[in-house]
Amino acid sequence: MATEPVPERSPGSGRSAAIDRARELLASAAAAAKPLNQAGFLDLLESDLESTGLTQDLMVTRLVPAIYERYWRPALGRVAKGITGPGMAQEIRIARLLLGLGEGERVLDVACGPGNFSREFARAVGPEGLVVGVDASATMLERGAAENRAAGFENVVLIRGDATALPFADPSFDAVCCFAALHLFADPFAALDQMRRTLAPGGRVAVMTSVRRRLTARALKPVIERGSGMRLFESEEIVSALEQRGLTGIHQRLAGMVQFVGGRLPRD
Repeated sequence: MATEPVPERSPGSGRSAAIDRARELLASAAAAAKPLNQAGFLDLLESDLESTGLTQDLMVTRLVPAIYERYWRPALGRVAKGITGPGMAQEIRIARLLLGLGEGERVLDVACGPGNFSREFARAVGPEGLVVGVDASATMLERGAAENRAAGFENVVLIRGDATALPFADPSFDAVCCFAALHLFADPFAALDQMRRTLAPGGRVAVMTSVRRRLTARALKPVIERGSGMRLFESEEIVSALEQRGLTGIHQRLAGMVQFVGGRLPRD
């Protein structure tokens, strides 16, 4: 992908202000100094991350980002959640309820893909708020940046980065979301560590990921994981992981082979 910088609009514009605010959250001065690339996102990866399998491979193609929001994600979600599970609109509602977003808050959307959830969060936090979407797929972010421009979102900034080594200072965000991706990471618990690190006191986390139900025999778990590149978490694994990282008020909802989990970091 071309890496030529693109104009960030005039000083004081909503887009320019959001980019400046996002740069202030970065832990590295070198990262903060990098210009947006030609596609309209900040690329902080020197090379592609090692893939965990077929599912992750598909995310860096050009086909999947083009159909992700309208076809790919809803179809896979329906299979995983079951026919009675929540649809995409309900998923967004669940995420917003777990995050409890308010005007002016800063939100991190981990593995944001083309930014469909990021844009919904941007509506919730308003023009004074900021949403930063992070993903490892350049093609996903290229699609997301184009969608943001077309829809006129000026409080969303997209960054190419590693979820297991987030480039932000701590604490930086009032809320962190990671929907439909944690099970794809090479080290999901390192990613949870990073989410916790960047979360401000009183901040909220919302996660949607896989879960092994009784219908899936334990013996089949490694077969499914090897074939898909997706980790299948046990029913209490994510809840326990968030508790171990100091989050309280944990809520969990199961739907098919999917779980929605949220928690809050106590205030100092």
